[in-house]
Amino acid sequence: MSGNSPLAPMSVRREMMTDPTLGAGNFLQRALELNPNRDVPYAFTHSTDHRGNVVLRGHSLTDLAALRDRYASWYWANGVKPGDPVGILVAEGLEPLLHYFALTALGAIPVMINDAMPVKPAIRYLDHVGVVGAVADDPTRLVAGYRANQRRPRFVVPSSEIKAYDPDSGGLPQNYPYQHADDEVVALIHSSGTTGVPKSTMLAHKQFWDGKQPRMVRFPAEPYDKLMSLMPHTHAGGLSYFLTTTLIGVPTVVMGDWRRETVEPVMEAFQPTMVASFPRTYVQLATGELPVRGAAKVHSWFNTGDSAHYGHISRLVTLGERPAGLIKPWLLPSDAAAEEALPGSQFIDGLGSSEMGMALFGQVTTPESERNDRCVGKPTEVVRKATVLDEQGRELPVGEVGLLAVQTPSRTPGYWNDPALTRSFELEGYWLTGDVAYRDAEGNFYHLDRTVDVMDTASGPCYSLPMEEVLLADCGDLFYDCSVVGVPSRDNGAIVPVAVVRLQASAGDPTPEDLLELTNKALAQAGLRTLAALLVARSAADFPTGVTGKVLKRELRTRLATLLTDENRRSEYAA
Repeated sequence: MSGNSPLAPMSVRREMMTDPTLGAGNFLQRALELNPNRDVPYAFTHSTDHRGNVVLRGHSLTDLAALRDRYASWYWANGVKPGDPVGILVAEGLEPLLHYFALTALGAIPVMINDAMPVKPAIRYLDHVGVVGAVADDPTRLVAGYRANQRRPRFVVPSSEIKAYDPDSGGLPQNYPYQHADDEVVALIHSSGTTGVPKSTMLAHKQFWDGKQPRMVRFPAEPYDKLMSLMPHTHAGGLSYFLTTTLIGVPTVVMGDWRRETVEPVMEAFQPTMVASFPRTYVQLATGELPVRGAAKVHSWFNTGDSAHYGHISRLVTLGERPAGLIKPWLLPSDAAAEEALPGSQFIDGLGSSEMGMALFGQVTTPESERNDRCVGKPTEVVRKATVLDEQGRELPVGEVGLLAVQTPSRTPGYWNDPALTRSFELEGYWLTGDVAYRDAEGNFYHLDRTVDVMDTASGPCYSLPMEEVLLADCGDLFYDCSVVGVPSRDNGAIVPVAVVRLQASAGDPTPEDLLELTNKALAQAGLRTLAALLVARSAADFPTGVTGKVLKRELRTRLATLLTDENRRSEYAA
């Protein structure tokens, strides 16, 4: 391995695959100990200079360890001990990862919170977890949100205080860095929290590492490979990809902003070969003029969380170039670099969640792929068994729709301080993913909806995701995004499907009536249920999204509950 490359030698990566001590709680430390290229920058942050140019700053394993130790010294001096949960509410990017490293090195539990979460649900969440302290970029807003008689954490401090701490003024425990037992909790990751207290998913040392071992030799890691990580790094997805690239030493730019106006200039400066993101950025990159210069070297797009839509995927895979041997996710043949490059890229759509521990299904789309709506592919090798169950836990035959269920060591130990909620996702030895799906005779799974979003119509269940797929792929490039939800009808209160759409800038100003006619024609041709009504979202506020960019269908259902039954709202939609 060249001295100016951060990549770990293949022998080291193979050793990591079978290292019994390695896990989610110490991956930075083990990379530091095993990778001889520990002083070569691999983790990049970005800024903009006074001329508007993108400036990239690299951090080596040694650099990150020094920052970890500074932060850990502050936490230790302020009484944080093993097992203590600490709330982290700092801006997205590399910063939350530094707090993660510091707290796990002490055996404490980082409670990772997306800084876009509003104050009130954030306080409810911190109280539910029972954090001993909280760190925030702006703690004044957090402190002001507490009621006069409400229990507060022992400390609520600005992140700037920890950044400026002199580690020489304090010390570290004798057993630093802490070595976790396999089942010890290393982090808490929250759900969107759109109603009530967000769910708090536990990640454990061994559990969150299970399934990722093959990536040590399969993840694309040629000398030219570079990853742009657009996922929130307070989320399990962002943490998972950073774990992978830290251990392997793949150069990675850790983004704190997922919006296209920020992402595209950094893409052009960094020239990634891989991009990892939630669908929110892919929607923007695939809309309008494509980012040809920034994606010139991209061979792989990785998506997880919500499944992406074919209408967006099919545009993105026309970009970039790929080695002819690049045929599977996370697999580059050793001689791929010598092969002639093919035009276009591959899109790996991974169905996963914090609870699943990683993407457990993966569907690969290339420019040559045939369209296969809602197919999420076959289970990955960490899955012991995947199936579709009915509500009593009985396995359903091929082609029948039911609850997607998995048996895998990568699944969460459960929800923090909520064993009843944990049990509600367990059925006959399986973990219920919260999705509705079916499988075909070849073992491919098809994702139709989240269980909470299925529309229980008078003629049977109706699934929103296949309908959205058609709207985005088959309606003449009119729509930037869309969401289908069920609302009561005016006739008898039965649930009917309604779409809320966001128009592309190039769509002009079509009437909702014309749009409804066009979409229903496309849905009928696809053999799907047609819409009872269609609304055009004129602003972002009309199309609510959560802190990770997911469309908040529950909020849409609440807003539209009287849409068809209240005659005073007739002007809002076409029916």
